[in-house]
Amino acid sequence: MRRAALLAAVALTLGAAEGVVAQPAAADGAGLEVIKLRANFYMMAGAGGNVGVHLGPDGVIVVDSGAASRADAVADEIRKLTPLRIRYIINTSDDDDHVGGNEKLARAGLSLFLRNNLGPGGGGNTAINNDGAASIVGTENMFLRMSAVSTYPTVAQPTETFARRMKVMYLNDESIQIMHPASAHTDGDAMVLFRQSDIIVTGDVFDMTRFPVIDLSRGGSVQGEIAVLNQLIDLTVPSIPLPWKEGGTLVVPGHGRVSQQAELVEYRDMVTVVRDRIQDMINQRMTLAQIQAASPAKGWVRRFGADSGSWTTSMFVEAVYKSLTAGRQPPKA
Repeated sequence: MRRAALLAAVALTLGAAEGVVAQPAAADGAGLEVIKLRANFYMMAGAGGNVGVHLGPDGVIVVDSGAASRADAVADEIRKLTPLRIRYIINTSDDDDHVGGNEKLARAGLSLFLRNNLGPGGGGNTAINNDGAASIVGTENMFLRMSAVSTYPTVAQPTETFARRMKVMYLNDESIQIMHPASAHTDGDAMVLFRQSDIIVTGDVFDMTRFPVIDLSRGGSVQGEIAVLNQLIDLTVPSIPLPWKEGGTLVVPGHGRVSQQAELVEYRDMVTVVRDRIQDMINQRMTLAQIQAASPAKGWVRRFGADSGSWTTSMFVEAVYKSLTAGRQPPKA
């Protein structure tokens, strides 16, 4: 009876989450879907990575800008929501589908730090005001990668960087915590918590459409991925003891539908089980080819896996294997 009651409660909680997702505020002919999550918070899907939009008296705060090809559509939808200008863009990673629209959205915005608004010694178009465009926040590792390539002009790169565990802001009457977790998807990840709105934008450390992308070339690791998911679970509040009521912390993943704590728990458990299976096979001195053949992600392949595309099940298994064996001598085939 207890188990049945618990399952019913979880189902009702997930149903409430889906009820939130099914409330589009607008639909764009070019394929963008704008979803109202709170009175002043929207999620845009279809722009590459999910885009968060927070509105308030200080202007617009955007979390991730989507792909470059979708930037004009994102800017148009923001203008439909409010006449206020974009003041800040916060990036969760340096993936192209999360920062590709930085330049256009920053230029569509207006810096808070214009001439005579910087206090003593302030003025002019400088790095701090992004030449008059909206400011961009990102981790230091994210900035170092973006500034090292010619793909992103200066105006599209972070103007405010941080390497510590957290950066805090207070805008639009909202306390905002930008968290830099342990290396997970990359070593430059960021997650954004809007405390009054009770919304977390996770970036690609949590992806409802696929296994997590653990990018070893950019410092990612499976142990860090699990640690970040545990951190997110601790930060979210489920809708209990009244799970039939709509409420609780809303989680905007890097891709896919809006979620709640239950889905974070499921995702964390999935990654942990796959990690443990692969670790056990490593302990048995199995090669990567043998581990791939044993299908350690079995049970979740239909939900999160893929045989083709930019991130396949095989690539995920290989990334976990290499993350766990880094610095070790691989077994002989």
